[in-house]
Amino acid sequence: MTAATHSTLFPQVPDSADAVLEGLDPEQREVATALHGPVCVLAGAGTGKTRAITHRIAYGVRAGILPPSSVLAVTFTNRAAGEMRGRLRQLGAAGVQARTFHSAALRQLQYFWPKAVGGSMPRLVDRKVQLVADAAAACRIRLDRGELRDVTGEIEWSKVTQTVPSDYALAAAKAGRDAPRDPAEIAQIYAAYEDLKRDRAVIDFEDVLLLTVAILQDRHDITDQVRAQYQHFVVDEYQDVSPLQQRLLELWLGERDNLCVVGDASQTIYSFTGATPDYLLDFRTRHPGATVVKLVRDYRSTPQVVHLANGLLAQARGRAADHRLELVSQRPAGPEPVYTEYADEPAEAEGAARRIRELLDSGVPASEIAVLFRTNGQSETYEQALADAGIPYQLRGAERFFDRPEVRKAGIALRGAARFGGNDSLLDEAVDLPSQVRAVLSGEGWTTTPPAGSGAVRERWESLAALVNLAQDFAAARPGATLADLVAELDERAGAQHAPTVQGVTLASLHSAKGLEWDVAFLVGVAEGMMPITYAKTDEQIEEERRLLYVGVTRARSHLHVSWALARSPGGRPSRRPSRFLDGLRPGSAAAAGRAGAGAAGGIERGHYSSGANGTRGAAEPRRTQRAPARCRVCGRTLTDAGEMKLMRCEDCPSDMDEGLYERLRDWRAVQARRSGQPAFCVFTDKTLMAIAETAPDDEGELARIPGVGMRKLNRYGADVLAICAGQEPGGDEDGD
Repeated sequence: MTAATHSTLFPQVPDSADAVLEGLDPEQREVATALHGPVCVLAGAGTGKTRAITHRIAYGVRAGILPPSSVLAVTFTNRAAGEMRGRLRQLGAAGVQARTFHSAALRQLQYFWPKAVGGSMPRLVDRKVQLVADAAAACRIRLDRGELRDVTGEIEWSKVTQTVPSDYALAAAKAGRDAPRDPAEIAQIYAAYEDLKRDRAVIDFEDVLLLTVAILQDRHDITDQVRAQYQHFVVDEYQDVSPLQQRLLELWLGERDNLCVVGDASQTIYSFTGATPDYLLDFRTRHPGATVVKLVRDYRSTPQVVHLANGLLAQARGRAADHRLELVSQRPAGPEPVYTEYADEPAEAEGAARRIRELLDSGVPASEIAVLFRTNGQSETYEQALADAGIPYQLRGAERFFDRPEVRKAGIALRGAARFGGNDSLLDEAVDLPSQVRAVLSGEGWTTTPPAGSGAVRERWESLAALVNLAQDFAAARPGATLADLVAELDERAGAQHAPTVQGVTLASLHSAKGLEWDVAFLVGVAEGMMPITYAKTDEQIEEERRLLYVGVTRARSHLHVSWALARSPGGRPSRRPSRFLDGLRPGSAAAAGRAGAGAAGGIERGHYSSGANGTRGAAEPRRTQRAPARCRVCGRTLTDAGEMKLMRCEDCPSDMDEGLYERLRDWRAVQARRSGQPAFCVFTDKTLMAIAETAPDDEGELARIPGVGMRKLNRYGADVLAICAGQEPGGDEDGD
């Protein structure tokens, strides 16, 4: 049995603790057996992170090391928590608490409220939008539906980042947030909202965390009781932790270090909600004795999909990029990603529908196919194309286009204008169908210029803009068509798109696709202005867009289709270009500026941990001896860049590399990469080959000391490399793992 991200429907419960470890790869096994002290698991997409941490908990429980009731595993969605509980039951570790942060905090708040505060706990409101609307009204500030949703989002962000109303304007500016209203107005609404909650004796979702934190900070007797109950913690998706969630975790932990965190900074795509990868990236700083395990064996995707994913991150910049993981596919070779350029968006949607029909006819289940886009406003074109092709589909994380409130309201306005337009002054100067639609929808919030920033206002505008564009295309196809004809067309389209939602092709935004996977993924609209999105201006925002595309790519197991359109509508000016993120990756494109050094390879950095009887934090002593700072062997300067540390010299210092040896090594690497079906850098990176060519090692000891070689690659490639360095022909003929 090999490690995998899939499990059978009814697996047999392992008959012993050791049996729990069967089928884990070496890194996953290290996670499962590292039961004491802080552990940080850096897990790339598709590397079996949930498998590793559930087997860790199960092994500890089955071995009698972790009492089930003492373990609290937290994650971010009810679906993920449910999956974790199911896997733990299958491994014979029932009784472990696996919950979301909010669910765990709510249980504690409900239990301790009578003791800490007295009386009944305030009622928890499911949706805060109406309260925000009432707060805005109290401040005499008028918000439309989109602004109401966006201001609500700003209040939520403020609370998870522990920002009080008086500090909102400064905090939002510092965070580079694009506020939907004047920051002073939002701060005023936020303050009124908090007052209104107190008056009505209700709390919201974020209050659950805030109040639990407050009780644990103020009541040490309660804190001691919680810590006596839970002594071992596991946190999944740690890159998505907010400052408030991190504070709660610290209070649960106290001075103990029995903590295992799992995450991937390259999948941080929710920073707009307050999530930050800093806690993951700083874990070794806060816990110097931590064991760090890197999971890079990708069991989900083929080498071809993994190659594209690695290529995307190789061009990334910023702190998360400095800690990127270089995935190594464990699957047989598959088809290359398909890149397709279309003349316009309808042609792109029709092309995707044609390919999907071919896949369905060849036996691929509809449920194993997904169409992924950047914004929900793009869904209508694909809903229509699939409906026209008779292909069932289901929308994930979004309302059907014609079910969206703004679209339904716009339809009512257009229908009214079609019936009584002669009495509508808005239409007096409208000379054709498109101008009539623009005039009507301007009363619903459509403008010629899109609103700045993201959020509900932008999404609402995109929905209305889709109707404006549809009217233009309809008029071009049917000259002389009236507003009544367009309304009839909209009604017909709305009726045709009520396809069954069972066994359908999935239509989803890239954000809502996180955590899911399909055999076939279509990434559509991958053009400048959509990926990255137009309102992504700062370097940090651009890099988050790149990570979002990376998440999309890594949803595909075998078949990946990437497409873009040169124009919005048929006959339009072909002014668009493919996304910059594809530069150097799609055929025929020039390479983008790369980054020095390679991503982190898989491996284990063990920490040494001495703890007291209760698991309290002791002296953290790394088992490895502390290394002296790396210094350039030419000029003596301290080296910090990963690429320079591999070469053991500054990039600008003169090289004594044997150019002929370097070229022979590159030729040999290309052969090895072809045999294994993996990218060349998975054998050795350019920097490692340069270091080998500069050192020209004579034996395994010298070769092993070169950064980037490691024992696994030494065992696999060492004989060949040493033969090449000695001027001989390599004799290895392995096909790889």
